[in-house]
Amino acid sequence: MKVFARLLALLVLLLAALPGHAAAPASSGLPSPAPGRLTVYFLDVGQGDAALIVSPTGKTVLIDGGPPEAGTRLAARLRELVKGPLDLVILTHPHLDHLGGLRAAVKAVGARRFMDPGFDHPSEAYRDLLDFVGNEVGQVMSPEPNPSSPQTLLTVGLGEGVALTVLWPRVPQEPFLANTRSDANANSIVTKLTYGKTAFLFTGDSEPPTEEVLLQKPVDLAATVLKVAHHGGKHSSTAAFLERVKPQAAVISCGVGNDYGHPSPEVLGRLRDVRARTFRTDQDGEVMAVSDGATVTLRSARGGAGASSVSGTQQSGGPVALGPIEPTPHGRAGRSVEKEPEPGASRTRTPVEPTAPAATGERFVSLKGSKVFHRESCSTLKRSKNERTVYPSRADALRERRPAEDCHP
Repeated sequence: MKVFARLLALLVLLLAALPGHAAAPASSGLPSPAPGRLTVYFLDVGQGDAALIVSPTGKTVLIDGGPPEAGTRLAARLRELVKGPLDLVILTHPHLDHLGGLRAAVKAVGARRFMDPGFDHPSEAYRDLLDFVGNEVGQVMSPEPNPSSPQTLLTVGLGEGVALTVLWPRVPQEPFLANTRSDANANSIVTKLTYGKTAFLFTGDSEPPTEEVLLQKPVDLAATVLKVAHHGGKHSSTAAFLERVKPQAAVISCGVGNDYGHPSPEVLGRLRDVRARTFRTDQDGEVMAVSDGATVTLRSARGGAGASSVSGTQQSGGPVALGPIEPTPHGRAGRSVEKEPEPGASRTRTPVEPTAPAATGERFVSLKGSKVFHRESCSTLKRSKNERTVYPSRADALRERRPAEDCHP
């Protein structure tokens, strides 16, 4: 029996050493990003959201990080898919099922920039995350349009003609939506990813008022693939919104047997009405979408070798904004009375424009454990309760730390 065991072990080693023997598959069974292609992974994080974008040039964006219990699995998957720090991490809104795994994700692979709506929220987990990214990430930013051209949309270039455009929110050009079913959800960061004739729309947990605001704007909402809002909850993905988006494929991120009944029969019906091929992470596991600029091919972890291909319908290189983006008139979709922050909560951040180093005696500050220093007026410092070191001059700070990228001290 022992001889047989030794022979079996030897056979396994010989097979592994044969030329052309495939490497062990990634944990989901789906392949690594395709060279020269835009690849989007809708990661299986249970009852939550997480999506990884890998551009043809290797630029990476993580949108949300799922709930806390998904952190270990998310970190392991990112190590398989990402080489080097994430170029951008986006938290669409400050709810635990979207932010819970982000600390583990950033610890696993690192991140250069972090973006969130800047919407005040009393969640302790959210405050802890902001303290963490303030120390660990070079630049913390809000999705504010360029102040010099406020009627445009903020766009992040990812190389090879790939662009990620922020559609909502637009503070301070427009106030946050207020008095909705969930103001945090309604002010989720909504982005459109474009490549050639193909497009992806990421909606966070946006609400009907969010959709109404977007429908009123001169924006091309059409998308080849839609990340369905709020895990397929019945209030979002209204018929009017889906008619404008016209998705050929839709991905719903939700957990098996979740307590919310997601996805709802109403949303599944509305997706059928627009003839969208629907994937669900609770049934299909992780979903991978690969675009060559003309078509998108989708496959799922539990779909075997089968794949679905859908054609892009965008005007290649066409603009997302079809005209100047004006503030939405006050009304049902545009209620603009901003809520006062909860006790102890910080005010909404706005990005700090790069300026020349101060020569007016301004002090400079570094947070405990951080490798960078900030201007004393930097919004990152206002959001952190960590211990800090104060330097009387920039020269003193430079002896021990490097300048932060958010306020350019």
